[in-house]
Amino acid sequence: MKLSLAASVLFAATTLAQVDPIVIKGSKFFYKTNGTQFFMRGVAYQQGVEAGGATGSDSDYTDPLADTTACKRDIEYLKKLRTNTIRVYAIDPKKDHKECMEALQDAGIYVVADLSEPKTSINRDDPEWNTPLFERYTSVIDEMALYSNTLGFFAGNEVSNQKNNTFASAFVKAAVRDSKSYIKSKGYRQIGVGYATNDDADIRENLANFFDCGDRSDAIDFWGYNIYSWCGNSSFKESGFDVRTKEFAKYNVPVFFAEYGCNTMREENPPKDRLFTEVGTLYGDEMNDVWSGGIVYMYNEEANKFGLVEIKNGKVEPNGDFDNLSKEIAKATPTGVKMNEYSPTNTAAAKCPSVNSDWGAASDPLPPVVNAQACSCMMDTIACDVDASVSSDKEVGSLFGVVCGMDEGKYCAGINRNHTVGPYGAYGMCTPKEQLAFALNAYYKSQNKAKDACDFKGSATLKQAAATAAASCGTLLQQAGEDGTGTLSGGAAAAETGAKSGSGSPGAAAGGLTVSHVSVGYFGIGAYLIGAVASGAAMILL
Repeated sequence: MKLSLAASVLFAATTLAQVDPIVIKGSKFFYKTNGTQFFMRGVAYQQGVEAGGATGSDSDYTDPLADTTACKRDIEYLKKLRTNTIRVYAIDPKKDHKECMEALQDAGIYVVADLSEPKTSINRDDPEWNTPLFERYTSVIDEMALYSNTLGFFAGNEVSNQKNNTFASAFVKAAVRDSKSYIKSKGYRQIGVGYATNDDADIRENLANFFDCGDRSDAIDFWGYNIYSWCGNSSFKESGFDVRTKEFAKYNVPVFFAEYGCNTMREENPPKDRLFTEVGTLYGDEMNDVWSGGIVYMYNEEANKFGLVEIKNGKVEPNGDFDNLSKEIAKATPTGVKMNEYSPTNTAAAKCPSVNSDWGAASDPLPPVVNAQACSCMMDTIACDVDASVSSDKEVGSLFGVVCGMDEGKYCAGINRNHTVGPYGAYGMCTPKEQLAFALNAYYKSQNKAKDACDFKGSATLKQAAATAAASCGTLLQQAGEDGTGTLSGGAAAAETGAKSGSGSPGAAAGGLTVSHVSVGYFGIGAYLIGAVASGAAMILL
């Protein structure tokens, strides 16, 4: 079939806008078409993000890929650093990223995007993986999958950062699992999903093993390391890079520095520019067989003094850090292999860490697969619901404190999120109000459906229960079980008709006696719940 001239021009333009996607084979990245090994020469590219991706949970963020003017301006400077990868910590999937992403494509620059944002993320102190978070993650995937220069996604960044919050890693791994499943279900090209970790001596080995162990459909596709141990004129051994390299020598997925660039020299008086002497080693013979390069933190100069450039009156002013990095990265010539000549020898997954005083996340089972359709089905069948007058997080938290404080938490078994006190509840991934409705209804049923058992001082109300809302409801409800402690099979799914109780705020509610937040960044009900249980105050609202 012959193409018209206009169609030929359009086809050529479309083709030119694409770059060769990056694929994974064994523990290395490769250009899909030409088979050359890919090493990241990256820069963290987002304002208002601290080292380690830290931001306030109530922070707004600036989407760097939606600001076309700044993006095109900055690309010229990124090219001077031979940048082929940028990391962005939060994008707004409702905004248009086409111009910036295509400009990055034209410059040969790929993007690694974090899936969360400050107000919608997994809380290390009160972890959850639920339908609002799933909706956020998949909306970013849908937007970024449009572009061939999307290299991969981070499902979490330094969520577990010390021994007492490693339990949270189970929820991040569930997010990895469901994000991978979603990409596959949508028929998108293979785009990796990984995790970015801090460099904490107490948990780094367990973290790396946990996210890599078990079924490959649950495990990370790559591992990002935020590491700042090479400062000034350090060395391969002095910095500990030698030990980290040895530790990952047999890791079966790609590893890279998701952040690097110690800035202690800039904190001296008078401040000195960062030297970036680690660049030669990272891309040299001692490391390039194990590591796939790294991402320097960060592009914009801010109060944390990590920036490579300052923006003054809309103009870019490179600083001494920029110049030093430019000199070092220009000399970086890693020795790679061709994809068709590479036969991975390190194919075994890591061994899952045991749950003990040093590690709190069980590898099996992981938190339930997010299935908003199951939540919708459950909401159709309950008779005792949260009254529409209950609107604030504090009110929802108070009700959780009451119903989950009764009978040792038995009415909240179906929304339990603490594997150490029992099985995960099938509905622990629903919205806060959906979870609360399930618990109120469980209490109502236990009281032989007495009318006054669905009152809670006007905070609960009776409604007509439906048999099923969709053809799949029967199976889903049977799998979950009447008490909600069963296991839902199948992949992550959105609701077909939407949850009947409203979307609620991001975040999951209490399960059993688990400390919980109704929504990320807002009123936490954990302390209230524990207080209600401890004081026997669970009956005060009946």
